[in-house]
Amino acid sequence: MPVPTQDRALSADEHAQAMADYIQEGTARALALGNRGPIKRDADGKLDPAILDAYWEHGFYVFENVVDESELSELRADVERMLEVAPTDPKSERDAKGRPAYGGEFGRPPYRFAKPLSDPLGGTTKNKGRHPAKMHEATPPKDGPAYTVQNLHGNLQLMDPTLRLYGHPGLLSVAEAVLGPDFVPYNEVTFIKEPGLGPSVAWHQDGTTHWDSADWDHGAHGFNFMTQLYPSTAANCVWILPGSHKLGRVDIRQMMKDAGSDRIDGAIPLLCESGDAFILNRQVVHGSFANTSNQRRVTLNAGFFPRNRVQDMTVEHLDGRVVTFDDDHIHERSRMIAIGIDARRQRFPDEQTYTYQPLAGETEENRWNEVTRRSVVKDYNLRDMYI
Repeated sequence: MPVPTQDRALSADEHAQAMADYIQEGTARALALGNRGPIKRDADGKLDPAILDAYWEHGFYVFENVVDESELSELRADVERMLEVAPTDPKSERDAKGRPAYGGEFGRPPYRFAKPLSDPLGGTTKNKGRHPAKMHEATPPKDGPAYTVQNLHGNLQLMDPTLRLYGHPGLLSVAEAVLGPDFVPYNEVTFIKEPGLGPSVAWHQDGTTHWDSADWDHGAHGFNFMTQLYPSTAANCVWILPGSHKLGRVDIRQMMKDAGSDRIDGAIPLLCESGDAFILNRQVVHGSFANTSNQRRVTLNAGFFPRNRVQDMTVEHLDGRVVTFDDDHIHERSRMIAIGIDARRQRFPDEQTYTYQPLAGETEENRWNEVTRRSVVKDYNLRDMYI
């Protein structure tokens, strides 16, 4: 079995072979854990407490069949549209057909690129040093592109189907059960791992502000929903260390040193079918390997926080901006939840609608229409909250 070393990079095929035993063992652990099933709610819309217990025990839960095929088709089509009009590389202003690339009208560029099969974060100070050790970088195909789109930022202003998904009553009921009815947004990002090209995301724990708080708890930094548009396999998916959200800040460098590679002991893959969505505690140790498989992964990420962990916090964003999350900031950013709910109601009028309690009296102000598209939704992600 080929083993990566500092002086020898593996080809994509060799990398896939090196992962084979790890994948087999991790898959067995994941399936034995059984932390998955449909979103189950009672007559009042409350989440089944057994699901909540399982989430707090392991730090994640896979919700099956959240998105049906018709909605998946709409989501996939808009992701394809975004890729068709993307710049050809990080410095280009043209798409692959020579047209002006999309995204210049937004305050924050929507596309993030990386070199194929690379690790752009591990062992760097990026993202406030949350990715302390580098993953193995496989050798990309010689005929491949110089860059691949790794992320789309600000999903809700880029793709209307993602705004409708944001108002999903089942997912929002889960958010309420975990964080309380006054939960607040974090950000929304698309992760794209093209077959044979997708970069890795080095092992990390999310969150930077509350690790040393006197009232730190297992949910201090909130969670992410990750909805899968294609099957999420052990070769292309997010891997996690179950239960690590309860350990505080851990020494990831030492974990990799103990493992003798980037394949941390005890980790499991978050296996999903198309249309599944998992909830992942942001304090869980997690990451993903370079996608040397022949299967694509596209994940829609939406994060949420407990309001009390955000209220009046002053933070420095990753782009250097210093922001205080006062009542006005929280209110304006939270309007995206209400607008998403209304967008979904318009598209799926026969579906039960979720009521977001903090804005329950502001329905008319938060209708989804061309006025709110311009006044609230455009550049909404400049108001993202980060802890």
